[in-house]
Amino acid sequence: MRPAGLSDAAVELAPGVHWVGALDPHLRSFDIILKTANGTSYNSYVVRGETGVAVIDTVKENYADVFFRRLESVARYDEITTIVLNHLEPDHSGALPELLRRAPLAKVYLSTRAQMMLKALLKPPMSELPDYTPVTTGDEVDLGGRTLRFLHTPYLHWPDTQCTYLVEDGVLFSGDVFGCHFCDARLFNDLAGDFRFSFEYYYQHIMRPFREHVLDALALIEPLRLELIAPAHGPLLRHGPRDYVLRYRELATPRLCNEARREKTLVIFYLSAYGNTRRMAEAIAAGAERLAGVRVSLYDLEGGEADGFTDLVEEADGLAIGSPTINADAVKPVWDLLSSLTSVSIKGKLGVAFGSYGWSGEAVRLIEDRLRGLKLRVPVDGLRVKLVPDDHELDACRALGQDVARHLTGTVEHRAIDLSELVG
Repeated sequence: MRPAGLSDAAVELAPGVHWVGALDPHLRSFDIILKTANGTSYNSYVVRGETGVAVIDTVKENYADVFFRRLESVARYDEITTIVLNHLEPDHSGALPELLRRAPLAKVYLSTRAQMMLKALLKPPMSELPDYTPVTTGDEVDLGGRTLRFLHTPYLHWPDTQCTYLVEDGVLFSGDVFGCHFCDARLFNDLAGDFRFSFEYYYQHIMRPFREHVLDALALIEPLRLELIAPAHGPLLRHGPRDYVLRYRELATPRLCNEARREKTLVIFYLSAYGNTRRMAEAIAAGAERLAGVRVSLYDLEGGEADGFTDLVEEADGLAIGSPTINADAVKPVWDLLSSLTSVSIKGKLGVAFGSYGWSGEAVRLIEDRLRGLKLRVPVDGLRVKLVPDDHELDACRALGQDVARHLTGTVEHRAIDLSELVG
């Protein structure tokens, strides 16, 4: 079904530059994890020079027919000299095998990280790989009067991603960067409906875990002349394109910074059925605070939503999580918090688990396993206390807090081991 208001013809963005993508207005879930209340678009582009034609990305395989009709309205297959793949995920490369068959003279350009993915993508019936060239920042393709310049922008949001810049026209074909899942047949941001929520939702779920890579990419993009940003999904940004770059800069920069950045920060989350895990949390906090240079924050998960804590965790240096064991498991708010952390950058932070239990006490080990799965460092064994912690056990909690603080500040004492201890 063709979306209202859009024919099968290509849409001109600038003389010799066209959109030849496809609209998917009825999609409601993307890659399982993203909700798409407005559907999405699979944006593909054609750039014509004096000596060659380039196709930049393709579309999802289900939409190949309309992609080829639009492509054929502005170019013959024997004119296509260049195929640029900014990203090889199937929603961008679904029509690639057929495009290669129809345009056998075309050379493929893709990032250095995409080579293995291309081989995996073009399994039989493709008998051999196409002629392809790996590129990185600064490499160019001359189409005759028009120059495509590549920008290496890995992990936005796959390792293979790159952006392509049309130098003479100031057009950035940005791949997933600056995109969103929002389908509107009017295509351009100054004509489409209000997609601000979709733009920010997309950033939070796709780009936010790679914030450091976003900042690296912005360092390449911000100096460019930008007349139009043409992303792989969502509206084409021709009105105020630099505003969207600025918004990415704002989103990638912490909104609230710890006033004393010389300090290390430890955030302790807990949930307590009868106050026992709370007592442990308070003792751990007291122990950690004994070391200069460590600032501790204590949060009861019963008093807040997990998603609201993600900014806090992302900026912290260490994370301690306490849970009672109920039905041989940690409690649901703890799992909700840990699940929310997949959308932020936490790799390499310090993690520790603790909790009170009545019978079996599995929660601490389960939390530790999840922390390791999220790529946190767990250098200190978690602490379990049966039922009500006594004075001795609270001392152990305070000692745990001190140990965590030492690891955070790099003042942990490393015990020298005599080789004779390893023998026998």
